[in-house]
Amino acid sequence: MVPVGGGVQPATLSARRTRVRVVDAPLALYRRYRPETFSEVLGQDHVTDPLRRTLADNRIHHAYLFSGPRGCGKTTSARILARTLNCEKFPVAEPCGQCQSCRDLARGGPGSLDVIEIDAASHGGVDDTRDLRERATFAPMTSRFKVYVIDEAHMVSPQGFNALLKVVEEPPPHVKFIFATTEPDKVIGTIRSRTHHYPFRLLPPRLLGDYLRQICASEGVTIEPQAIPLVVRAGAGSVRDSLSVLDQLIGGAGAGGVTYDLATGLLGYTPETLIDAVVDAFAAGDGGGVFALVDQVVEGGREPRRFVEDLLQRLRDLLVLSHLPSAGESLLDVPLDQAERLTGQAARFGAADLVRSAEVVAATLADLRGPTAPRLLLEIMCARVLLPSVDDDTRGVQARLDRLERRVSVAVTPAEPTVQPEESTQPEQADAPGTPAQPEQTHPPEPVTEPEDTLESVDPVPEVGNGAAVGNELHQVRTLWGDVLDDLRTSRYVWSLVGQNAQVVAAEPGMVTLGFSTPGLLQQFEGREQPVAAALSRVLVGEWRVRAIVDPSAGNSSSQRQQRSEQPRPTRDQNTSAGARPASSHPAPAASGPTGAARSEDGDASPDDADVDAAGSTHELLSRELGATVIEEIPHGQ
Repeated sequence: MVPVGGGVQPATLSARRTRVRVVDAPLALYRRYRPETFSEVLGQDHVTDPLRRTLADNRIHHAYLFSGPRGCGKTTSARILARTLNCEKFPVAEPCGQCQSCRDLARGGPGSLDVIEIDAASHGGVDDTRDLRERATFAPMTSRFKVYVIDEAHMVSPQGFNALLKVVEEPPPHVKFIFATTEPDKVIGTIRSRTHHYPFRLLPPRLLGDYLRQICASEGVTIEPQAIPLVVRAGAGSVRDSLSVLDQLIGGAGAGGVTYDLATGLLGYTPETLIDAVVDAFAAGDGGGVFALVDQVVEGGREPRRFVEDLLQRLRDLLVLSHLPSAGESLLDVPLDQAERLTGQAARFGAADLVRSAEVVAATLADLRGPTAPRLLLEIMCARVLLPSVDDDTRGVQARLDRLERRVSVAVTPAEPTVQPEESTQPEQADAPGTPAQPEQTHPPEPVTEPEDTLESVDPVPEVGNGAAVGNELHQVRTLWGDVLDDLRTSRYVWSLVGQNAQVVAAEPGMVTLGFSTPGLLQQFEGREQPVAAALSRVLVGEWRVRAIVDPSAGNSSSQRQQRSEQPRPTRDQNTSAGARPASSHPAPAASGPTGAARSEDGDASPDDADVDAAGSTHELLSRELGATVIEEIPHGQ
């Protein structure tokens, strides 16, 4: 029977109450792992070692000042100092942990009436200071000393400090003061001069990362190695902040533990793949790719300021690696595979170019504060990084010189591997029996040289490291395709065939696919992939292979039509003046060998092709013997 008024019978209410189960919420990580002795305090040996010697020798002072950034152990060390002072075995360097005072002040203990913690942020007035001064005269109840721990001491008003000055200067023998503050300069000088000052510091990233791994192992939580640096970076050297971030990630982790994707999503950091793509696009000068990535950052809802911070951090890592390639494990604290990737990226920049890019990004980071248009600032930043010519200062000039020097070094060094094979094989071919004599031309005169394809087959591909960047290969190859064709000019027939009739249709790591408009052109190119692969290796820095397919759209490429019109055909007068020897009186036989076969296959071949080969051989001779580089060809009569 239900009473009038809709009430609940007492028996039913008591039954419901018995079904309620109280679950104790676990403490936060920074509270569960708070140090209880000086030896457990992490990264503050410059403070804890002198304090331990002072306590062991019983040379204690009546007032101490602990200063330093937040979360580095100031308040914890003050509690350990108070616990040691009231230990029954004092003087000792560490609390024993067994006496009643040590148990009361231990982690999770009830506390002691003789150790008073005061938050100066809410008790910093004159009245609070007067109350403290009056209570300080009373003797401790059960302990040896009455210890006042004044946290956030910089929040005490000047009037409060002045009221506290007399008791701090000449306290009763049973009173000790410990001030903890993040801003010691705001503590008035009369108070600061009467204390022993111990400055605390932030923890180094490597030490903090090892400590976080130990915490995860103690908690039985799996964490990916790539996520540890993100937690350390979010904590900014503070142990308490780092443990709070780790606690958040552990709470949101699934069955697989704390993953890199979870850390980047919760902490808001930019993924490594996106930063790699931006840096690769900067190195290749791919403006379209850079602006597409900026659009991806903005449209993806990522914080622009965090993206710029992550990009600046990457440029700093590349700058360090450019000066110290072995710094991946010591200075950067990154995994081995990531260190190798960063080393390859650093090799594609000059030191001045990296410094200028970092300065541009740092200036943009300062401009992003306040009500600004972040997308506009990001795009302006990328444009300035891509175009050093917009800066007329010293940094811009040095960045341009860096890029020019890299281009010149790429163009000059590939000629060296061909010197030894040419000098050693050419006389042997002339003296060996059974070897047909080199055919001589009646017109025009032509220097003695080997067939083009023979030279190209002797030219080895230079050995390089893993400098080729992974990702955005199509953008990189198309951006530097003009440089590849310029490097290919020493093989005139292959250069003419590829420059006029082929275009890059696909690219992946170590492989470039060329498209020809007709099957006949594809058939002419078959067997001549090695010169193009060697040119790609010299310009793009890496080991590359080339394959060709039929692509009807290849003939409509405007970029290759431009390549056809850039190079004028040399005349016979040019070749004669370039050092060609006089023609022999014997008539020249029909073209044979690889070069002649190539010309017979080309339906557009003309008698001027011999002159083109003669000019190309002259360029090779000058480059090989004198180290010269062709800058421009000026026809006679102009």
